Amino acid sequence: MLQVAEYENFVRKRITQLRHRLHVSEHKMSLDLGKSGSYMRSISIGKALPSMHEFLRICEYLGVTPQEFFTGAGDETDRFNIFNRLQDLDDGDIQKLQTSLGWMEEK
Repeated sequence: MLQVAEYENFVRKRITQLRHRLHVSEHKMSLDLGKSGSYMRSISIGKALPSMHEFLRICEYLGVTPQEFFTGAGDETDRFNIFNRLQDLDDGDIQKLQTSLGWMEEK
């Protein structure tokens, strides 16, 4: 069973992923939500989490339902899972992955 901290980390990563998909900066998203310019940054670095009301507003802004936010529906599931796993790799593993991707591109 996941611990609370793991869910919190998931929420932060997922907001960032969906925000990147829209090509929107943390600052712009914060202002668009009617918050201070640093609001989304405080969420992404772990200083804060949105209230339930703000979470629902964030989902609306990002164009996903709360269910889609948590299930990854609307994303290509394999790509979504790979994206999440990449964030936990250390530098050595990233280098190995780059080498493997290079081999795949040569085919």
